[in-house]
Amino acid sequence: MSLTGAQAHSYSLTIPLPSRKAGLAGDLTLPPAPRGLVIFAHGSGSSRLSPRNRMVARTLQDAGFGTLLFDLLTPQEEAVDAIGGQLRFDILFLAGRLEAATEWVAAQVFAQSLPLGYFGASTGAAAALVASLRRPGRVAAIVSRGGRPDLAGPLLREVVTPTLLIVGAEDATVLRLNRTALASLGSREKELAVVPGATHLFEEPGTLERAADLAATWFARHLVAR
Repeated sequence: MSLTGAQAHSYSLTIPLPSRKAGLAGDLTLPPAPRGLVIFAHGSGSSRLSPRNRMVARTLQDAGFGTLLFDLLTPQEEAVDAIGGQLRFDILFLAGRLEAATEWVAAQVFAQSLPLGYFGASTGAAAALVASLRRPGRVAAIVSRGGRPDLAGPLLREVVTPTLLIVGAEDATVLRLNRTALASLGSREKELAVVPGATHLFEEPGTLERAADLAATWFARHLVAR
């Protein structure tokens, strides 16, 4: 895939999976001369159509970053998971899907000089942290919004990618889990940002916008063109 022109490009695409006929549906948007590309990992029971992640993606696009939102599960897997719910909490499986998307992106002509970042929500945050370990140095920054980094377990100690954890001040249980996870993270550059008045879904006026601005600032600091 090659891109030219002064306007933002948006594509609906399918990310191929190794040894699978089915692929993962994705939405790629690249502004002119992107500063980097952020790959999103949605939370449990969600999809690339998550309105909260798409709002964050628009903020990142306005800040000059490309974004890729994609489904971690195929339609067939989503149907199975809707019954049992096992896949949405299988962090190693989800990290493998994020790794497949990252490998696909890295192979594209347009991405050859772009630094990559991960934005994870809920269980997607744990998947992003684990996936960052699969190709050391490939991912330059990670942001978690209302995430469950604790689900990465002992692998947290091995994460060296600069990581920002964003949690709502009123999301007491997840805030406690993030504080514990922050202490375990192996990253030298790691921060916990607490958004006043926000609950788990950042539904309160202005809170999601604040989280998106924090993410944009973190990526601007760490996604430096190669």
